[in-house]
Amino acid sequence: MLEEQTKAIRRVDYTAPAFWIDTVDLTFDLDPSKTRVLNKMRVRRNPDVAAQALRLDGEELNLARVMVNGGGTSFKMDGNQLVLENLPEGNEAFDLEIFTTCNPSKNTQLSGLYVSNDSFFTQCEAEGFRRITYFLDRPDVMASYTVTLRADAQQYPVLLSNGNLLEQGSLDDGRHFAKWEDPHKKPCYLFALVAGKLVAREQRIVSRSGKEHLLQVFVRPGDLDKTEHAMNSLMASVAWDEARFGLPLDLERFMIVATSDFNMGAMENKGLNIFNTKYVLASPATATDTDFAGIESVVGHEYFHNWTGNRITCRDWFQLSLKEGLTVFRDQEFSQDMAGIESARAVKRIEDVRVLRTVQFPEDAGPMAHPVRPDAYEEINNFYTVTIYEKGAEVVRMMQTLVSAPGDEEGRQGFAKGMKLYFERHDGQAVTCDDFAQAIADANPQSSLANLLTQFKRWYSQAGTPRVHAQGVYNHSNLSYTLTLSQSCASTPDQSHKEPFVIPVKVGLLNQHGQALAGHDKTLVLSEASQSFVFENIESEPTPSLLRNFSAPVNLDCDLTDTQWLSILANDTDAFNRWEAGQRLAVQSALRFIRASKDPQSDSVLDEGYLDAMRTVLSNPELDSAFKELVLTLPSETYISEQLESVDPQIVHAVREAMRQQLATALQADWQTCYAQNRVLGAYSPDAISSGKRALANMALNMLCLAAQKEGSSVWPGKALQAFKDASNMTDRFGALTALVGSGHALAEPALAQFHALFKNEALVIDKWFALQASAPDRSGNTLPIVRQLMQHPDFNLRNPNRARSLIFSYCSANPGGFHRADAAGYVFWSERVIELDAFNPQVAARLARALDRWKKLAEPYRQAAKTAIERVAAKTDLSNDVREVVSRALAE
Repeated sequence: MLEEQTKAIRRVDYTAPAFWIDTVDLTFDLDPSKTRVLNKMRVRRNPDVAAQALRLDGEELNLARVMVNGGGTSFKMDGNQLVLENLPEGNEAFDLEIFTTCNPSKNTQLSGLYVSNDSFFTQCEAEGFRRITYFLDRPDVMASYTVTLRADAQQYPVLLSNGNLLEQGSLDDGRHFAKWEDPHKKPCYLFALVAGKLVAREQRIVSRSGKEHLLQVFVRPGDLDKTEHAMNSLMASVAWDEARFGLPLDLERFMIVATSDFNMGAMENKGLNIFNTKYVLASPATATDTDFAGIESVVGHEYFHNWTGNRITCRDWFQLSLKEGLTVFRDQEFSQDMAGIESARAVKRIEDVRVLRTVQFPEDAGPMAHPVRPDAYEEINNFYTVTIYEKGAEVVRMMQTLVSAPGDEEGRQGFAKGMKLYFERHDGQAVTCDDFAQAIADANPQSSLANLLTQFKRWYSQAGTPRVHAQGVYNHSNLSYTLTLSQSCASTPDQSHKEPFVIPVKVGLLNQHGQALAGHDKTLVLSEASQSFVFENIESEPTPSLLRNFSAPVNLDCDLTDTQWLSILANDTDAFNRWEAGQRLAVQSALRFIRASKDPQSDSVLDEGYLDAMRTVLSNPELDSAFKELVLTLPSETYISEQLESVDPQIVHAVREAMRQQLATALQADWQTCYAQNRVLGAYSPDAISSGKRALANMALNMLCLAAQKEGSSVWPGKALQAFKDASNMTDRFGALTALVGSGHALAEPALAQFHALFKNEALVIDKWFALQASAPDRSGNTLPIVRQLMQHPDFNLRNPNRARSLIFSYCSANPGGFHRADAAGYVFWSERVIELDAFNPQVAARLARALDRWKKLAEPYRQAAKTAIERVAAKTDLSNDVREVVSRALAE
């Protein structure tokens, strides 16, 4: 821990490294308390940089020896850096040897080399390699690696590292070794090693070129039966990337290893991906449909990094979205293609946008707002954000839209051409976001992207969510419709003035009967503060369907009436906008109610028009079940709060709960029919149609229990309990349990106890058990006492990131009604946990610290209480850089 605040690192200060490292030969003698690391490097000066000392990064290392060209050399320590000044002159390469030791068993940060469940793992992104050996720990230094691992053969029978296995064998004293070589140059953040008692599911595949590859998924003994879906997802990813972008697997083998102690979801180390067990282990009995979809998405994401991130990497960490935004876009496209049917593709798009708008938009409006390519940071771990990932993916998606051409309306062919040029130019290099954008534009010289490239790149440099205002005017005399689009963007920290963005707005027109007007589907490109677009030969005043498929990450203001929104909901050919219409109507109802200061206990929030529309959606046989479930899901409390100038979280919670209760009661008969029609019998399959039916059936059960609770009836809660007991898969079992907990029925308590008894040995399932209780609707302030009590549960372990997230994050970040208490007890709990976590895992603590990012929007007494809690954390003198940056920015004026 550092007492002084770290100096900000700025993008404009980037300079190339003074030295290059060409080869790295690492030898590990693995021991939990004292691992020995011998690092032999071939180093040369960078002739393009003025001569200077070699400064190598290191952290929590014990330095034993430094040698240059086989002989001793002088050195000094400057903070955490090893400084070598008396090095050979000229451009000739020299040999540098460094011998260090470290203590993986005490590495609670889970960064660098650490021990989990008696096995060794590494996590080197972003700056963890310096915790393994002294090195130029920066992404633009790419080297070839050879790695020798030595360890006790009985304790660590499996020894893995990047690339291809060269040799393995026995050593004296019951030890053994394995030697690995990675044929591709890589930055040190992609280094990995794993050692332990593991078993593997293996699959051999043949690529389109005829080459054979070995795929392996390593897990602890006893978990092998839960790896089939991960392997199938990996095989699908390999095939998809080669088919869609012509990018083949470039290694003899590709390995995935699962660990339960991991700060992130997964890590794309070259050829040796290390995963959180959450995104590997799944069986119908232990994983929900959401888990199965998450595994497919994350396995795809990490595999796609093999090219977009590994073969071409980031010049510096400011370019993080170069790999992450692009690869999120790729995994989203993969998941849509895997969904198959068009309705399932639309559902996936809606789910992605919902994450963007409920998490990224608030980030863009808060103290941690930053551009997709940040200008400065104090701790890079804090910039693994939804802005870098999800908004970055939307920037890539807009590029694809802007290179569309006749016959390639979505731009997929043009984008594929751009990707091909990107790899032809930059394979094996560390580059920038500008290099990527330039390649896509150069491959499509006649496109809107090429013509507006300089301006388009403002998406990389300007923070904040643009707001687009749309106003349409119909001219009866000349049968024309003029649509005027205007854009603005609010100021964000360090950016008060924003220049106009390039915003693709996909538009369609509906006539007075809700039918599409043929020939008027267009992609309008808004590049000025205000522009008008004219549609000719329109026989009557149309209803515009704007921002179809969410063609740009913006807030859209348009003066449509409720009648027009209802028409879009009922008729639009764009599935996203049908869903959006329902969301708009619900949000507008909530805002009108809140601003009128009505009592949700005595007044109806939703009008009959909205309820009738939802009833029609629910009974429409032509609509996909998954789509219905999304339309019937009310906007979150967080999203409603973001539309308000000043937020009383308890009022928002009460209003949304009243809306939910109203939907449950008014549509009770429809929910019963829906439940009966959508129950899936027979063998479990996570396919899109079956998953959609289960989602809608479980939503219906939830609503029926809610309606029964209000009526004082135990009929449907009793049916839910029976469904819980009879369920043949985790989706239905957990759905029934959620219905009981969500309605607050007394039967929830024995069901929770039975659930724990059934799955007490399944860590990922017990995570769900903790999370469900922490995120349950708060009734009479009882959620926080339950959370505090659960912290004392024998199965709770704060040091396990998954367990900490399941309980503490679910309460502080996913339960606004329970967290934002008038007595400030939720904020006190938050401050205690941030400080407690920061003492041993700053990365996890910093993510929890983000729960109060939007405190300035809160009404009193919440606002002052939240500020006091943040100040309580900030007052700690031994905070990590990770947490200090977050709370300092939160408190900044």
